[in-house]
Amino acid sequence: MYFLEGPPRFLFFTGKGGVGKTSLSCAAAVHLAEQGRRVLLVSTDPASNVGQVFGQTIGHTVTPISGVQGLDALEIDPQAAAEVYRQRIVGPVRGVLPEGVVAGIEEQLSGACTTEIAAFDEFTALLTDSALTGRYQHIIFDTAPTGHTIRLLQLPGAWSGFLEAGKGDASCLGPLAGLAKQRTQYKAAVEALADPLLTRLVLVARAQRAALREVARTQEELAAIGFTQQYLVINGVLPPAEAARDPLAGAVFQREQAALDAIPEGLKARPCDHIELKPFNLMGLDTLRQMLTDAPSTLEVSPDSPVALDAPRLADLVDDIAADGCGLVMLMGKGGVGKTTLAAAIAVEFARRGLPVHLTTSDPAAHLTDTLDASLECLTVSRIDPQVETARYRQHVLETKGKPLDAQGRALLDEDLQSPCTEEIAVFQAFSRVIREAGQKFVVMDTAPTGHTLLLLDATGAYHREVARRMGNTDMSFTTPMMQLQDPKRTKVLIVTLAETTPVLEAAHLQADLRRAGIEPWAWIINTSVAAASVRSPLLGQRAASELQEIQAVAHHHANRYAVVPLLKEEPIGAERLHALIYPRT
Repeated sequence: MYFLEGPPRFLFFTGKGGVGKTSLSCAAAVHLAEQGRRVLLVSTDPASNVGQVFGQTIGHTVTPISGVQGLDALEIDPQAAAEVYRQRIVGPVRGVLPEGVVAGIEEQLSGACTTEIAAFDEFTALLTDSALTGRYQHIIFDTAPTGHTIRLLQLPGAWSGFLEAGKGDASCLGPLAGLAKQRTQYKAAVEALADPLLTRLVLVARAQRAALREVARTQEELAAIGFTQQYLVINGVLPPAEAARDPLAGAVFQREQAALDAIPEGLKARPCDHIELKPFNLMGLDTLRQMLTDAPSTLEVSPDSPVALDAPRLADLVDDIAADGCGLVMLMGKGGVGKTTLAAAIAVEFARRGLPVHLTTSDPAAHLTDTLDASLECLTVSRIDPQVETARYRQHVLETKGKPLDAQGRALLDEDLQSPCTEEIAVFQAFSRVIREAGQKFVVMDTAPTGHTLLLLDATGAYHREVARRMGNTDMSFTTPMMQLQDPKRTKVLIVTLAETTPVLEAAHLQADLRRAGIEPWAWIINTSVAAASVRSPLLGQRAASELQEIQAVAHHHANRYAVVPLLKEEPIGAERLHALIYPRT
């Protein structure tokens, strides 16, 4: 394996939910420890299941892993870290500053940016704690800091002074307010991360066109800020031997090979490993030891018997939504779970039924807008261009909030507007313009990935509270975007996930966050399920059996209602294939 050749001190595994980065980081940690190295495995994933993988409780303390000499693990809880971080900032001013000012600070610290910064704060301490790191030859991180977080930490502005002067009102100033005292420590940590002799980033993806495009964007983003020591691992590739055993397996194999042949240019120069799809769940030491080898499995695989799954179809959800005649349909979930495809499928089905529908997406690849059938008279398709919307938003803020500032204040405001949060707020403003159409037609919205979407909802909530405050003493009625999102008669939020442990955990966290914002998800969609397909391949049959537990968890513990969409032979591009997601061919 290239990514384990001459490993440096720090290894960071990053990738979308469900690609297997937790399994891969755990397998790498076991591999190095069993070579006689002292290894610390650290998870910063909000939906961490490292403890589940090893079959023991880990938590927020360094814990030896049973059965592997020299391997310890630690799970950082980003939500707990964010709360500690918030109190560190708000605590000293509570009772000193007016309540309105304190409430404003708390509002600024309520978003996804704060959680990311707080998690970085936690593992930065690990990077700079020589007493701790000195005990280990390798420290492996499951979930690297995003380019988003690192760019925030690289901003050189004097944020605390900017806030105290009342000049700050933009996207990420609040979360950054607590960084001033540790800027030297963070600078050293960022430099260590960018040092190829100390750090290696492992980009984890699946053999899917959309997933590879996404990881290519991540690669470019990290390279642009100096993170050049990057390796690529394509996980879960279907073995060639399975292709001849089953029509569906053969179709999946051909689809994956086509995606690998068309790998984006930016990834071609990266050292790359392919890891074959395993017939078993990667839980326990025996499975982890077999993950990094293509040798035949020594674990028992259940007989090739069909999986019986009787679950609601996506058509059932579409029928219920269509009965309303109009409204907003928002698809939410982690990147890589198929939100864009399902949004297009639902929009196409509404149009087929003669219902006016507007499909809108901020998908940078915009691959579906080129394939939808233009002859569907009731369907309007728009793509919100994040770059265009961000430029428009920056210009507006500089012309309004920046107008009364002096040169230094304007420069700091302009600097903050270069942050990634600005793009998310700008995109949501564009979405908000589309939302107004939902009173007369269906608007189907493909949202940004989960963390970004929550940040947008934070911004919407702040706008709602400001409008409510201003209108409180009048008899005028008003409706804000947040009010519409909270009204189940106007908005149906559909959470998209996969029938795998990590994606389901992440979707459950998303649902909890939405509920805290007063938004109740209407339904869950479990996408690309092998259990919902008809398979004869022994390997896919075992994968189907392993999905049942996660599907049952969604059905009985998480969702008010749900649907399961099967894995299809053909990639769902174009109106006819999208229709097959609603009404699968048996």
